[in-house]
Amino acid sequence: MMRKIKCIGILTSGGDAPGMNAAIRAVTRAAIANGFTVKGIYRGYEGLIHNEIKEFTTESVSNIIGRGGTILKTARSKDFMTEEGRKKAYENMVAAEIDALVIIGGNGSLTGARLFAAEYDVPCIGLPGTIDNDLNGTDMTIGYDTSLNTIMECVDKIRDTANSHERIFFVEVMGRDAGFLAQNSAIAAGAEAAIIPEDSTAVDQLAQFIGRGIRKSKSSSIVIVSESPKCGAMYYAERVRNEYPEYDVRVSILGHLQRGGSPSAGDRILASRLGVGAINALLEGQRNVMLGIKNDEVVYVPFSSAVKSDKPLKKELITALEVLSL
Repeated sequence: MMRKIKCIGILTSGGDAPGMNAAIRAVTRAAIANGFTVKGIYRGYEGLIHNEIKEFTTESVSNIIGRGGTILKTARSKDFMTEEGRKKAYENMVAAEIDALVIIGGNGSLTGARLFAAEYDVPCIGLPGTIDNDLNGTDMTIGYDTSLNTIMECVDKIRDTANSHERIFFVEVMGRDAGFLAQNSAIAAGAEAAIIPEDSTAVDQLAQFIGRGIRKSKSSSIVIVSESPKCGAMYYAERVRNEYPEYDVRVSILGHLQRGGSPSAGDRILASRLGVGAINALLEGQRNVMLGIKNDEVVYVPFSSAVKSDKPLKKELITALEVLSL
């Protein structure tokens, strides 16, 4: 028989994302409204291992919906990847009388939750908190919309300099193995091209961009590049300098700028809906699922499905950018 849930623990893990605080607020208040005790776990799984746990009240989450980052702090825990670390985390969880966990994070965080739930039969609910938008089963992840808007605003400013000096700018954005940020920010900012992992075929993406020609009516070009240790913006800029020396080229790496800032209305609403949904899921007896949003409806996605690789990027987006950049 499943143990009755009385106390819910909340943690944020992995990279921070705008809207995490809105999710913490929603989970806390929805839990309290339904008679649960809530405990915040600081610094993610690392904090669970080191017993950094504090009881939350509704006042604990006052005035945080518009704040970036996470009031619970976050960390990437190497110890949690070991059996010894997870055992210590479970012992602290039991000592704190926490019966279920709500984990707000990305692929690695939910993979950890899946493993922890399997080993110790802990009810875990995941909320998709990542700017990369790379989790399966949800149209949007918490933080993605804000990051997209931040990139767009930065590229708009870079365009002013690019036009003034008649340069090609390679702007590197986050996303790791997913090109959602690069592709959609390129469309939003009117960029001439996006170089993304999903479009890495036998065709050389740089040669394809140069081959289309830079129209004489355009005094500059912006190319958005998904970050990569081997083929990031610096790589492509160096290739242009060597292979197409007639072009003046510059690089702008946006880096952690993309993670910060007050969350957009879209991220606040998404985080609030999913936070309330997490408590509803526990009330329904759901466990070991990620909550997502599909066709504007909250859905439950098994961890095994949510964290699998290669979330598809619509090919029509690639086509649209090619047409619009002519």
